[in-house]
This record gives sequence, C-alpha cells and structure tokens, in this order.
Amino acid sequence: MQKPDDKLRLDAETLTKLAHLHLRVRRVVEGTMAGLHRSPHRGSSIEFAEHKEYSPGDDLRRLDWKAFARFDRYYIREHEDETELKAYLLVDCSGSMGYGAPISKLDCARVLAGSLAYLFAGQRDQPSLLAFADEVRCYVPPRSRRGHVAAVLEALAALEPRGKTDFERAVLRLTDVMGRRSLVIVVSDLFDTGGAAIPLLRQLRARGHHVVLLQLLHHDEVEFPFDQVLRFEGMEDDRSIFVDPAGTRQVYLKQLEAFCADVARGCREAQVVYRRVTTDEPLDRVLAELWQQRIW
Repeated sequence: MQKPDDKLRLDAETLTKLAHLHLRVRRVVEGTMAGLHRSPHRGSSIEFAEHKEYSPGDDLRRLDWKAFARFDRYYIREHEDETELKAYLLVDCSGSMGYGAPISKLDCARVLAGSLAYLFAGQRDQPSLLAFADEVRCYVPPRSRRGHVAAVLEALAALEPRGKTDFERAVLRLTDVMGRRSLVIVVSDLFDTGGAAIPLLRQLRARGHHVVLLQLLHHDEVEFPFDQVLRFEGMEDDRSIFVDPAGTRQVYLKQLEAFCADVARGCREAQVVYRRVTTDEPLDRVLAELWQQRIW
C-alpha cells in the first residue's frame, strides 16, 4: 500500500499520462463553468453553517444567544463563506474499472475526480483523494495550498486497474482520517462490493457527513451491444464464461436495471445523493448538473 508521503516516479510514461489528464480536466472544468447559470462559490453566501466556541477577540455581535440559553456556553455563529469544506474523493481502481477502450471507466473516473478537485480548490475548499481496490492504493490528504490539485492529478494518473473491490476497507481508512463533518464523493461501478456499499454509506451519513455516489458504468455495460458468441472473462477473478448475446441480452439488461434500481433506492433511503454516469456522457454536463443542484 502506498504511503501518503511516497513520491511518485515521474518517468516519461507518467508525465505523458499526467499531461493528458491535465488537458482533459481543464477542458471538462471549462465546460462545467460555462454551463453554470449561477455561482457555485460558497463565499457568496451568508447562510448559517455551524457554531464554534467563543474565543477572546471574536466579534460579540455574532454571539448566538439561543445557544447560550440552551447550553450555558458562548458560541459564535459561522457562515458558509467562513468555513472550508473538506471534500474526500473515493475512487475505485479495482480490476473491473479497467474495462473499456480506448477510454476505460477508470479513465473517466480520473477525469471526474480531477475535475471535482479542481472545482473545489477553485472555491477555496480542500479536496482529498483516496483510491482503493482490495486495499487503499493511495491517499492524498485534504489541503488548500497552491499545487495541491497537481498532487491529486499526479496520484490519479498513476492508478492502475487491478484487484478486487474492498469498499469496507476504504471506508474504514476514511473514517480514521476524517474529522468534522465533510463531503464524501464515491466514484465506482459498485461491482463485487458484496452489498456492503450502501450500509457503509449510510453509516457515513449517520455521522453527519454529506455523501454523493457516482455509479460509473461503461456504455457496453448499459447497452450490451454484442451480436456474436463471446467469451467473457472476469476482471477481478479468473472466471470466464461463453455467452450468446441473442439469448442473454434481455435477461442481462433486466438484472442490471434491477441492480441499479436497488442502489438508487438504497441511496434514497440513506439520504445519499445518487447519480448514474456512463462513459459516453459529456462529463462537463454531469458536473454542471451536480453543481447547480448544490448537492453538497
């Protein structure tokens, strides 16, 4: 498992991947911002966000007298433009995320996560990256300093799809490093999670964190556009099976829709924001839609 302070080796291949990722992220972010009709920046808001305990020198005009009457302690009201959000981006890099050519699900996940990191940093929030499969592959702590987005992109560019999915291990690591209420955005196909994903996301919500699930699927997985007998090989194990698409397509599509419906229903009941994303969707539209809804 890669330690947070490990330095990634910047060989020619890594630099090429990083350059391409920078370019794609910049294009997606530009498209996202062009598609917004109002500012997403929390600094433009004066809505109440949270309390902090009074310290000498704080503005007495912001004392919350209702909180004093209830708790017999002095608290200062902080507003949204005074609090930095910690945004934890959980990216699935298990074997199944490697499906797709020339653009895989993991490639799309890189761009999604990189664009989100860029957008959060642009409004003075603190993006973080935790990539996982059968173990936590990398962790980039939340920061707001200059150059932090480049560190996130560098870590994303180095990811390789391999191994099984252990969502529980990722969430356990996340709870170890998280502090106060934060935003958690999960990018995963949710394959082979053993049904653990929704209960774990529900636990995060119960602890006061805001949670968003972006279920990322390839166009082939959604449409099943195959027309001849093929051997399908497992990407997270060594199983394989011969399939006749003509006799399998309807059953497969029905099961996939049932699976996604169960995920959506579980998220709705757990108060987790859910969005299914396919690799052929314009990612700037996806992000603009999420940003406009102010889901975080």
